[in-house]
Amino acid sequence: MNPTLSSLIAGLLFGAGLLLSGMVNPAKVIGFLDIAGAWDPSLALVMVSAILVSWIGVRLSLRRASATDTGDDGPPRRIDRPLLVGSALFGIGWGVTGFCPGPAVAALGMGFWPASIVVIGLVAGLWAGNRLSA
Repeated sequence: MNPTLSSLIAGLLFGAGLLLSGMVNPAKVIGFLDIAGAWDPSLALVMVSAILVSWIGVRLSLRRASATDTGDDGPPRRIDRPLLVGSALFGIGWGVTGFCPGPAVAALGMGFWPASIVVIGLVAGLWAGNRLSA
């Protein structure tokens, strides 16, 4: 299959999943994160489903990679300062805005203009991260 077409199909499927799960609704996400208040556990099912699908995909790709081993060991598996700082910034941004990157882009694509602030922040963060690591 053409890589561009398969990427488009995967993106559309991912976006549809975000819409169906309610991940593009910041109030729903913030309700899930509010474990000390009016906690909404419904997104836990979304997370468990995503983990299961990802686990299956990783297992299949590892099996396929072992058949066509290139000698590449993949990304480093260490916890370092950039990982911790990036994770903290992601978590703070998610908690404050109710958007993580995929849902922010999907919401913007649906015309929800407040998500543009998050997307601009994402682009600025990617740009700054590339400049700082170079």
